[in-house]
Amino acid sequence: MAIRSEIRRVTRQDDVMAAGRLLDGPPKQGATERFLAESGHHMLIAYVDGVPAGMVTGVETTHPDKGTEMFLYELAVDEPYRRHGIGRALTAALADLARRRGCYGMWVATEGDNEPALATYTSAGGVSEPDQTVLVWTFEEDPADTVPAGPGPDRTDRTDPRG
Repeated sequence: MAIRSEIRRVTRQDDVMAAGRLLDGPPKQGATERFLAESGHHMLIAYVDGVPAGMVTGVETTHPDKGTEMFLYELAVDEPYRRHGIGRALTAALADLARRRGCYGMWVATEGDNEPALATYTSAGGVSEPDQTVLVWTFEEDPADTVPAGPGPDRTDRTDPRG
């Protein structure tokens, strides 16, 4: 049976911090500020009786020949609220937001054996793509060596071997 929740788009750092237990780790101040400052980054939180019960994050990605799509980055529902429709409602709310913002689609990657995630995403209308593989690159985080994102007159292309 579904639990009644209120889903809101979060735009304040305090709201992210209050829902921090839903993330994989404690929210980092700088990363949270950067996330919230980007118009194409979205965090939706489901509240049950004023308490954060679940959250979903999405990131709009745009490509010149494809347009803009929504990447469902992360979905989490606190243990006492699982299996009550909150994950499906959050996924559907992100899909609705993507449609309103002109995205042509939405996608997510998850482990093939993550049955709860697969059930949630398919119940919200997601369809599995056959023969898809996700490859990742992991970089060490060194705050002293971080280059701010975004174009700017002083930004150099770090992929150019000539410097």
